[in-house]
Amino acid sequence: MNPDPQHMQSFIAAFLGIYVILYLLQAVIFIIPTWFISKKAGLSPWLSMLCLFPVTGLILFYVLAFADWKVVPAPPMGAWQPSQLPSQPPYPPQA
Repeated sequence: MNPDPQHMQSFIAAFLGIYVILYLLQAVIFIIPTWFISKKAGLSPWLSMLCLFPVTGLILFYVLAFADWKVVPAPPMGAWQPSQLPSQPPYPPQA
């Protein structure tokens, strides 16, 4: 049983259209976070366009992981302390 070439061609065209849409959706899902991460790292956010291609996107993740980020580190924080301690506890009520 030989499949109809016209039917097979329309199936391949439909599959290709769906594949392109899914590829663009996947690219957007990866580009948006890497855009913001690149900005926070002090790098050019246009580097996130490397995620359009699989191997270069992987290279970008390694660059972001091992690069020296050009940001000022946050000062070390100690334990949280309230701004002002109450003079008397509110409970139990005082008569």
